[in-house]
This record gives sequence, C-alpha cells and structure tokens, in this order.
Amino acid sequence: MSDDYSCTARNETPLERADRNFAELLQELRVTQTGVQILFAFLLSLAFTPRFPSLDAVQRGTYVTTLLLAVAAAALFTAPAALHRSLFQQRAKPLIVHVSSRLAAIGLGVLMLALTGAVLLVVDVTAGRAEGLAAGAGALVVCVGLWGVLPRLVRRSAQRVEAATDPALPDITPVPGRGGAPRSSRRERSR
Repeated sequence: MSDDYSCTARNETPLERADRNFAELLQELRVTQTGVQILFAFLLSLAFTPRFPSLDAVQRGTYVTTLLLAVAAAALFTAPAALHRSLFQQRAKPLIVHVSSRLAAIGLGVLMLALTGAVLLVVDVTAGRAEGLAAGAGALVVCVGLWGVLPRLVRRSAQRVEAATDPALPDITPVPGRGGAPRSSRRERSR
C-alpha cells in the first residue's frame, strides 16, 4: 500500500501518519524488549550457577555469543527511544519512524539468533550436543517461519484480496518458469 493511499484512507496528514506509525512501533518494541530482558537476565544468571564452570569450550563459546547477541538485540530495540529523544522537536518524525523500523527489523534478526543460541546451549547442556544442535536448528526454523515467511504469505494474500476487490488496480500475477515476470490476467486481457 502506498503512503498516499494510507494517508487518504485514514484521513490523516503525513505527520499524523508518522505519529501513529511511531506509536505502533513503540508498542511492538515494548513486547520484544520484555522478551529480550528476560533472556538477558536468564543468560546473566547462568554464569553464577554451580554447573557453569563445567561447561566445555563449545558451550562457553555458545554462551558468550548468545549473551552478546542478547545485548545487541536490547540495544537495537532501545535505539528508537534514544533516536527520538535526540531528535525531539527537530521535525524529523518521518525519518525517526523509518530508521526506527529498520533498527527493529535488524533487532528481530539478532533476537532470532540469540533465541537459537539460548535453546542450543540449554539443550546441549541438559541432553547432549546433537540434541542441542537439533533444538537450536528447530528454534531457528520456527522463528524464520513465523517472523519471515508468515508475514510474506500474509502480505501476498492481502495483495491478492485487494487486487480482486479493487477494479482500478491492475491484476499482475507472476508467470511460472519465467523468473516471476509479471503478466496480465485474463481480466486485464479482456479489457
């Protein structure tokens, strides 16, 4: 959906749209920040358990990497607030929204790796290396599926519904075997 369509459909100005988008982004970040904080606290506490000194080199490496990924995710998810604060009343709200959205997307990628590392470490320590690798891979696949593939499928479905219900939009579908090159549908060819 284009920015112009969104503004006119909601009867809002571009600045009102930026305000709304930033508020929605902050709400999303509140949810993810809580998860990152819990993960980070869990990882910090592991270093002070009696069993921690018995970890092998791979487990220690996984621990340190996962801890640093959790820190990076926390930093990425809190960066929009710092960005907003530093650019407050500078008439930069649309830019803040754009950059903050990118930071949040990168943060989700880093969080995905941190969750994978945490699952890998815990299952490796409790059940064994092969099981840990399998569980870590499973966690990664679930996150990629829910955070990457599912949104693309939903977006595609929404675009199909929108194209089917709005006769003003051209109906362009990919041609199988031609690298996804668009072609007009029968509806377009009959006009």
